[in-house]
Amino acid sequence: MLQKYYTVKGYGEQEIVIEKSRFICYINRAETEEEAVAFIQQIKKKHWDATHNCSAYLIGEHDQIQKANDDGEPSGTAGVPMLEVLKKKGLKDTVAVVTRYFGGIKLGAGGLVRAYGRAVTEGLNAAGIVERRLMRVIHVTIDYTWLGKVENELRSSNYKVKNIHYSDRVTIEIFVEETDKTSFAAWIEDLTNGRSTISEGEQTYLEVEIDTP
Repeated sequence: MLQKYYTVKGYGEQEIVIEKSRFICYINRAETEEEAVAFIQQIKKKHWDATHNCSAYLIGEHDQIQKANDDGEPSGTAGVPMLEVLKKKGLKDTVAVVTRYFGGIKLGAGGLVRAYGRAVTEGLNAAGIVERRLMRVIHVTIDYTWLGKVENELRSSNYKVKNIHYSDRVTIEIFVEETDKTSFAAWIEDLTNGRSTISEGEQTYLEVEIDTP
């Protein structure tokens, strides 16, 4: 599993108009090729009357699956520049579809490359980008008397709380980097005067929203 990588936050769409042609970009996360293909088909069905529905997607930890489709535009002027934007942003598990309604003015090869690239960039801005960081979920179990203090300290720290379970005692699930587990445990021990029980949970990704590069 990758320690960290970038992907889109989720679904997003954005429309731009260039020389009277409408370019509508649809973005989504897709962790399998089947998901990417299903999303593309969904947009094609929605815009069955469009001049073109061009697409591109990148899937896999090492971008094992890369596809680009010009859907009738001159070869290399739509799908490939769309894919290049995804790659330039360093994204993974992302699918993009750009629907074009021709406005009567031809853009030429260079114009098409720029238009489809810009459409995807605008679509990514609308969808948002997140960094997924591989973390260990640490379970901290304490008596209710310690809850207020521990919660306050966690809120003012860089640690992110995943969940809190209330039973006869309280168990707080916290995202902790693998390299920080020992110092985190020591911090909690000190904070609770050794009155806490600490155990390791699963590895999972924490998503942090970032400004679109």
